[in-house]
Amino acid sequence: MLNRRQTLQHSWAVATLLGTAGLVPFKAIAYDKAAFEAKSIAAALKALGASAPVASPDVTLNGPEIADNGAGVLLAFGTTLPNVKRVLLLVEKNPSALVASFQTSPAVDSQFSLRIKMSQSSDVYAVALTQDGKAYFAKRDIKVTLGGCGE
Repeated sequence: MLNRRQTLQHSWAVATLLGTAGLVPFKAIAYDKAAFEAKSIAAALKALGASAPVASPDVTLNGPEIADNGAGVLLAFGTTLPNVKRVLLLVEKNPSALVASFQTSPAVDSQFSLRIKMSQSSDVYAVALTQDGKAYFAKRDIKVTLGGCGE
């Protein structure tokens, strides 16, 4: 029976072998640094090469109208649009506007749910980027009453 230290050593050795053999998708751990560091929604979308977004009923965003605690706001978002390559979640008044980015494919259901931190009351956007460079969005105004990532 292996102890914790031996298990970690073996796991590291296997990961190293897979990495050197080219079997680990290092692109999966890469991220769009400029987009995640953008201070505005427009700058984040520009960094991702997206066009100006258009409101669409095929993009959904569900969350509370009033969040009791900005440190953990539960949101569900997604799209039923065809040919979507990426689904984004952006918060207008957060220190960094882009909160989450998911790359999708026809084999991936484009419905997501997660908890985010919000620094203050703000508009939240779910944006679907299609293969042809178009952007579609849904918007929700969420009021934060306590906590938040900026406080």
